[in-house]
Amino acid sequence: MELFWYIAIGVVLTIFFVLDGYDFGAGIIHLFFAKKEKDKEVITKSAGLFWDSNEVWLVAAGGMLFMAFPSFYASVFSGFYLPLIIVLWLIIFRAIGLEFRGQFKYQMWKDIWDKSFGVSSLLLALFFGIALGNIVRGVNLGGVDNGISVHEGHYFFLPLWDSSFSPLAEHPGVIDWFTIIIGLISVVTLAIHGANWVILKTNSSINSKLKGVIFKLNITLAILTAFSLYVWQLVNPNSLDNFSHKPYLMVFPIIYLTGVIGLFFIKKIKKDRHAFLLSTLIIVGGITSSLASLFPVILPSVNNTHEHLTIYNTAASEYGLSVALIWGIIGFVLILVYMIVQKRLTAGKIDRMDYGH
Repeated sequence: MELFWYIAIGVVLTIFFVLDGYDFGAGIIHLFFAKKEKDKEVITKSAGLFWDSNEVWLVAAGGMLFMAFPSFYASVFSGFYLPLIIVLWLIIFRAIGLEFRGQFKYQMWKDIWDKSFGVSSLLLALFFGIALGNIVRGVNLGGVDNGISVHEGHYFFLPLWDSSFSPLAEHPGVIDWFTIIIGLISVVTLAIHGANWVILKTNSSINSKLKGVIFKLNITLAILTAFSLYVWQLVNPNSLDNFSHKPYLMVFPIIYLTGVIGLFFIKKIKKDRHAFLLSTLIIVGGITSSLASLFPVILPSVNNTHEHLTIYNTAASEYGLSVALIWGIIGFVLILVYMIVQKRLTAGKIDRMDYGH
């Protein structure tokens, strides 16, 4: 039952990053490439029509995590308290940037909320990547100092950064040079995904330019990916052991590589949805590869005093997991129906659809 809920939560989180990922990416594209008012308006619309429904998946993932793995939930929500509050504020400013922009026609008003939308989208992409970097790097569970545990084995608290700025420090911070690299990979990936979304859903005047941008970003992504694998071995020499012990897990990195390699041919791809599918594969492959590399661990311990948090030692009781299964299925079906209806209503190009007025 623990494995089922682990996979279910992984699927829901992946759906969230695929769907809300293009909103983040559209915000990054809006921030750096949208110069004309018409382009700004339509790119804002490409995110604004979808962001609230897409974030339903984040709420669902949080609820499922609380229900299935309460010890893990308690651990990460206390340990990552500072970055989670920052993420919360960024989500708020991104939302009000989208919703407030069209309320008045004054240029200064629009400029303020354009920056709110763009900067918060960029920082959200960065912080979600940094969060993944913290998960694969591990944390100092129990707050062990000189071999002595200060807290319980599942508890930790991270400052935003440690003075050494090193992932190898005894008390690493949320931000260090390793998590920054993963954060940059997230920013580049979601910028590519957002650019593909803008091309797919709008007739923006920068669409042809965005294909060249995607190609350059894809080169950057390939370089960052190779570099991250190298430094990941320095941070955790056993990080890729799961793939050698269970070769079938290689399907997930192959999904990632398929997306990256495919986007090198972005200028030759005729159908916009095919390019969007390739950037979706990058996100799906990246998240699933990270989870597969850790399994069954969900939060590694960087000390030898306390064991890693796994899907088995943080799970709720078998009875609780089995009872929640029924309601989980009902909830998932309701969300799926909601999403299908919403996507059908907003099918095709959205340039002429009304939003923000």
